[in-house]
Amino acid sequence: MDYGPSTKKTTFTPMQINAQELAGWLNGTVDGDPNIIVNNLAKIEEAKSGDLSFIANPKYIHFASKTGASVLIVGNDFASNDQVKATLVRVADPYAAFAQLLEKYASMTANVQESKIEQPCFIADTAKVGSEVYIGAHSYIAEGAVIGNNVKIYPGCYIGANVEIGEGSTLYPSVIVYHNCSIGKRVMIHAGAVIGSDGFGFAPQPDGSFKKVPQTGNVVIEDDVEIGANTVIDRATLGSTFIRNGVKLDNLIQVAHNVEIGEHTVIASQSGISGSTKLGKHVMVGGQVGFAGHLTIADGTKFQAQTGVAQSIKTPNGAYAGSPAHDYNKQIKTFITLRNLPEMERRLRELENKLAALTKPADE
Repeated sequence: MDYGPSTKKTTFTPMQINAQELAGWLNGTVDGDPNIIVNNLAKIEEAKSGDLSFIANPKYIHFASKTGASVLIVGNDFASNDQVKATLVRVADPYAAFAQLLEKYASMTANVQESKIEQPCFIADTAKVGSEVYIGAHSYIAEGAVIGNNVKIYPGCYIGANVEIGEGSTLYPSVIVYHNCSIGKRVMIHAGAVIGSDGFGFAPQPDGSFKKVPQTGNVVIEDDVEIGANTVIDRATLGSTFIRNGVKLDNLIQVAHNVEIGEHTVIASQSGISGSTKLGKHVMVGGQVGFAGHLTIADGTKFQAQTGVAQSIKTPNGAYAGSPAHDYNKQIKTFITLRNLPEMERRLRELENKLAALTKPADE
């Protein structure tokens, strides 16, 4: 069987730039040799000559004098008690600057699929496929699907009936998008994610069994969203499950039916959101956070890892921890108190013994 030619990969030239040019990219200043050249990005503790690295966290400052990196991106206020051999590029925000470089580096070194449709794959007659599209082998595009321009669908993906995928989006291998779901522009969905599976809806019956409630809605993912590997977003019972503009979801997250996640919210791995809960804009959720159903979470709320959220939060920009969730600062004080309980118990017993001795009748 002819499976067609293998996909070509574009070749790339490794990054090669001197410190002065780098500073120009990042709106920074050079402290050291402006002509020194770097051609690779590396972790500061592993970097060698010709590498570029950065320091954004104070706990890594001690590496500055030990690293083999030729150039370090640091903050404008960076100072070290030890001699630093590397040339420094000072910027306002070293973490943001390095992220900008990583994005540029990734675009230079990525294995970019050329625009083509590999075989074998299935594309229904009624599906519409835009220009400059890549569809990998063993993918399935169902009836009525609409694939925008410059979309990349990697091998083994399933795109259900009437699904819409916006311009410039990427679906990595084995992504499944159920029928009637909508994906916006420049969305990135990583391998194994499932979009539009049935919500967990079952009605208890008099005999103790459960009858499935049909899930007739869909999932709407807006623009510039990134969804991690093996994350699952359930379709709504009625209406839509919404993932708003700019949301970033980590791997292994469960989003239940009729949930709404507000713009530019970020959620870390292994978190779960129960049905009909609505998260506001710019919410930050740590790993393994659990939300009960039918809650409303205010804009800008932050949750520490493993927080259990059982009630709605109406005041914006708060921080929470613990299970059930409490104000972060109060929870930290509670934790400190709990940690000291054994010592407090010992002291209390000593006091009780002393008090008993003081109150003991003289004739005993």
